[in-house]
Amino acid sequence: MDDPVGLEIGGEDLTMPYRVTRYRLMLVKDGSLTTTWDRLVRQPRDVVDLMGPLLANLDREAFWVIMLDGKNRATGINLVSLGSLTAALVHPREVFKPLIVGNAAATILVHNHPSGDPAPSAEDLTLTRRLCEVGELVGIRVLDHLVLGERGSFRSLSDDGLLGGSR
Repeated sequence: MDDPVGLEIGGEDLTMPYRVTRYRLMLVKDGSLTTTWDRLVRQPRDVVDLMGPLLANLDREAFWVIMLDGKNRATGINLVSLGSLTAALVHPREVFKPLIVGNAAATILVHNHPSGDPAPSAEDLTLTRRLCEVGELVGIRVLDHLVLGERGSFRSLSDDGLLGGSR
């Protein structure tokens, strides 16, 4: 009687079938952003102009991904993590889940520093390298990681040569 799904009655084994839950993944549209931008990413400033208003004046770190198609057009954005004053917990699983479901060919990572200083931290650099490696593995290129500061200041890890690849 150790088997939780098996039952023996009168010498007859009445094994119950296992049930495995079936899931269906869906990407749910959660509104949109009004912009005059044509959605084609040409330079980091395009991303800053799109994402800056979402991240302005936040009192904690927020980490977003921008989903891009094969022609580097933004097809969507997703908030991966809303953290604390000095950190946001970001795991590759949560970064790439919306990108895979959203059929992204590439991505740009974006997060803010509530301190106003857009200089990337050692943790930012380590995370970026890890996400680039995972992107290579799953076939979704990480084109850039932007760190936004105050009053429109930002750092592009790709422009700074810290991404490990080319845009």
